[in-house]
Amino acid sequence: MADNVDEDALYRIKDGDHVVLKRGDVFKAVQILPKKKVIFEKQWFFLDNAVGQLYGSTFDVVSGGTLQPRKPRDTESPAADATEAGTDNRNIQDDGKSQKLTRDDIESFKEQGLTDQEIIQQLVDNSSTFIGKTKYAQDKYIKKKKKKYENAVAILKPSCRILALMYHGREPGKICHLRYDTLAQMLTLANVHAGSKVLVFETCAGLLLGSVMERMGGYGSVIQMYPGGGPVRAGVESFGFPAHFHDALHEFPVCHVNALLAGTLDAAPKDPSADSTRCDAEDEEPKPPKTEPTSGPEEVKMETGSGADDVCDPEKEAREKRVEAKAEERKVKQEEKRKKLASAAALLEGRNADGLVIASRFHPCPVLMAMLKFLAPSRPFVVYSQYKEPLIECYTKLKEQGGTVNLRLADSWLRHYQVLPNRTHPVLLMSGGGGFLLSGTTVAADPPKPAGGQRAEEPAAKRLKVTGADG
Repeated sequence: MADNVDEDALYRIKDGDHVVLKRGDVFKAVQILPKKKVIFEKQWFFLDNAVGQLYGSTFDVVSGGTLQPRKPRDTESPAADATEAGTDNRNIQDDGKSQKLTRDDIESFKEQGLTDQEIIQQLVDNSSTFIGKTKYAQDKYIKKKKKKYENAVAILKPSCRILALMYHGREPGKICHLRYDTLAQMLTLANVHAGSKVLVFETCAGLLLGSVMERMGGYGSVIQMYPGGGPVRAGVESFGFPAHFHDALHEFPVCHVNALLAGTLDAAPKDPSADSTRCDAEDEEPKPPKTEPTSGPEEVKMETGSGADDVCDPEKEAREKRVEAKAEERKVKQEEKRKKLASAAALLEGRNADGLVIASRFHPCPVLMAMLKFLAPSRPFVVYSQYKEPLIECYTKLKEQGGTVNLRLADSWLRHYQVLPNRTHPVLLMSGGGGFLLSGTTVAADPPKPAGGQRAEEPAAKRLKVTGADG
């Protein structure tokens, strides 16, 4: 029984968890905090009552912004009550007079505490044209009203697919228009698995990095190659990984790649004692001229000064303490950054990475050519771009340079279908393109053998044949 409770606890919502809210096709990633107001689809509520419930549960937003678990019987559609239906819609006129209820009536229903299902049923009962519509038109009408008046919210556990759907639906530009089916192909082509060492270069708000970490399950090493002053990991935080997942994550700036390849990178941590002694010496140097009394008039001035100086002394001391605290904090951050750089450089120096994944808004060719040198032989790599022209350039350079096999440039295509009785057809509104993928495998290029001896033997053999023919 205890084992069942422990297994159940893994799928229950806890305080502080990162979750994804879902209503229809709209998603939003939030963190559950006590008494925190969440605004989702123009509606505010609190997530306190969701703690302890199972992931995937659906809640109704009641008065006061509290969540109430939805009962199974509430999920039934009022379409089941509509038994009568017309044969066609030719006599239905859209003049705006078919609905007897006004906006004020609907608002009064909401104030009375009627659920969304009850409001939809009221709209169906007060519609003069609903009975004359066909069965398909009635279902479409109910679906439209349900989307407008439904106040139910589902709470899901974050995953790479759900977060990819969320980003692609809300802000596709932040993830370079990376669709979830393309993301799945990248993880498969790069052979991302637990225990591997994967290089990731991305500007997708951390979505690709978090997907790689989720696939590895906290085992192995992930080295994030980032441009600019620091890595962007907003998407990684939305996954809500435990602490041991972040222990396998390392970071390395792209600007130091050439120095690392040339062997000129100084990533060794400096001696903190030397830094502290140097800082103490710097602090002690300016002190003597400030505190040294040189003459009597200065002492008289200090004694006869106004009381404002005494008031300013504590303020100056507090200001100096804040400056010293900031300097100490900056020193600690620099030391941590230097240690992270050294640990990532130690992993890269072996040049035995198991995979490379690239998806960024920058041109991928120089990044790909530099990072391929860190891969071990017979290891996969995959590059994503929204456009095919940069990948064609990468393909051409890889063919000229050598060291890779099984190069493949392909586009990603996906189509959604509506599957209903007598109404199965492709969805009219869908994504036009999922970008392009360049994948391949590295190989060990053998050093070219000296061909001088063969060239010397070949002419000799030819001369022997010619002399034999003349004889």
